[in-house]
Amino acid sequence: MDLNFIRNFCIIAHIDHGKSTLADRLIQVTGTVEERDMVEQVLDSMDLERERGITIKAQAVRLNYTSQAGREYQLNLIDTPGHVDFSYEVSRSLAACEGALLVVDATQGIQAQTLANVYLALEHDLQIIPVVNKIDLDIAEPERVSKEVQQAFGFMEDEIVFVSAKEGTGISEILEAIVERIPPPRGDASGPLRALVFDSKYDPYKGVVTYVRVMDGTAPSGERIKMMSTGAVSEVLEVGIFKPAPTGVDRLSAGEVGYIASGLKSVGDAPVGDTVTLARESAEEPLKGYQPLKPMVFAGLYPADGEDYLNLRTALEKLQLNDAALTYQPENSLALGSGFRCGFLGLLHMDIVQERLEREYDLNLLATSPSVAYKIVMNDGSEVQIESPADLPDAGRYSEIREPWLDLSIITPSNFIGPVMELVRSRRGEHRRMEYLQSESFGGGTSPMSAPRVLIESAVPLSEVLLDFYDQLKARTQGYASMDYDLAEYRAEKLVRVDILVNGEPVDALSVITHRDNAYYQGRDLVDRLKELIPRQMFEVPVQAAIGSKVIARETIRALRKDVLAKCYGGDVTRKRKLLQKQAEGKKRMKRVGSVEIPQEAFLSVLKFRR
Repeated sequence: MDLNFIRNFCIIAHIDHGKSTLADRLIQVTGTVEERDMVEQVLDSMDLERERGITIKAQAVRLNYTSQAGREYQLNLIDTPGHVDFSYEVSRSLAACEGALLVVDATQGIQAQTLANVYLALEHDLQIIPVVNKIDLDIAEPERVSKEVQQAFGFMEDEIVFVSAKEGTGISEILEAIVERIPPPRGDASGPLRALVFDSKYDPYKGVVTYVRVMDGTAPSGERIKMMSTGAVSEVLEVGIFKPAPTGVDRLSAGEVGYIASGLKSVGDAPVGDTVTLARESAEEPLKGYQPLKPMVFAGLYPADGEDYLNLRTALEKLQLNDAALTYQPENSLALGSGFRCGFLGLLHMDIVQERLEREYDLNLLATSPSVAYKIVMNDGSEVQIESPADLPDAGRYSEIREPWLDLSIITPSNFIGPVMELVRSRRGEHRRMEYLQSESFGGGTSPMSAPRVLIESAVPLSEVLLDFYDQLKARTQGYASMDYDLAEYRAEKLVRVDILVNGEPVDALSVITHRDNAYYQGRDLVDRLKELIPRQMFEVPVQAAIGSKVIARETIRALRKDVLAKCYGGDVTRKRKLLQKQAEGKKRMKRVGSVEIPQEAFLSVLKFRR
């Protein structure tokens, strides 16, 4: 198709602002899916996406649209996730587009992820079309949100499109704005093939299926292709487009979005960001790819039944084919046996991966408490990265521990500035700056909805944000605040490892690295909880929290005591003393050689408590 009649665009927005519903209406109005096959969130194909009401994987679809001027256009839409944990999906999608629909909720206005996505789109030099959605709701304030968008991003009033994706209002205006404002793709249709891989998955029949945006040349079916970064060569089994179901076509030309079934047996041969070219007429230079993803959160995944270890390894291999952000490596724990240390982009990503493993591969898993990657400066000046508290070297071998800090952006109504600042301070955060997104309140009321909204920027340690920061933020702002974060730097802090000892033996799965000021409180919480969860033994069991050789908290699980005098009905008291002395000696011997089995339920309860 002529490049002048192709438009490639994506939808970006904060979570829950109506991206998937807007995509549904665009698909419906253009007749891409027949009415009888139309369902809500048609592009969210995973069960988890439908149940949670969120988009996890970016999805593409081709729309055919006839403009009001009577011209036929090919619109390639990529629907992207909104949650911060899946922002890597957004950045990959933006690289395959020339324009973006920026969706803002008419009841909530600009949120933290709205800002982050706009900055991403501007970095990729995309044409942005602002869309104010949900204007049909009774509490919608489209005028206020419109002024906010103009003030924050510099759009003109006539550039903003007002829609209700639920009712279909304003959809034709959006389609016209797409063909008029978003530039056509640039590329050389007659040159050597260069196609950017923006996603991939593994199909047992077709091998690696790469989702591509063709920049130059043509990708015909039946030709041999080459991956420019890995050098892997294979024959194309099928090329096709998304309508939204995969549909085979003869070829993909410059400017088009579709898929190539490569027949390759490993997704590692066709990594995301690679360039696909023809084996016989290779391009000279590859396209600019993506920055490799770096996991921010690490946790151990262990099978509840040790016999499932191989099944877990196979499941992780298959899941990684469809989720490039997941990393894993084998690890062993004295307490939990064999498992894997996995890296994730955030807690939601970790939760989604664990649920997919349990649901799709029928596994029963135990996840250790999430931790972050620390950089250890050794005495000789070398730097080592550790991903588990158990890997921390002995105290005398290193000079400092550096932990990751985040640039944290919070948008909240001005009523809640105090509670938000207090929350940031309590998590060792540093306030950077504050900016009002609106110069005045709208509506004249004192409710959070009408109060001016404020952008608060801070620096906070990642480890302090992991556990319940987001829940606390929502609780302290009545649910009105939103947050976004980026990894900023590693800083040296007064960090220590708190070990948990049961009967004198360290339980590596419960070790945690924390700030020295918080060590006692964290150790005390764990010790108290374990005392309630570990069954009583025939001997006393001490449960201790320690920093190195210094015990900072202790509880004792009292021994079960058998009544050895039950058979004595009087007689000489020396007989009773002899029996009691024999019992005491037996308990001492048992304490020396006895081991305490910590039940899986205790681990589950403690680890869930810490998360």
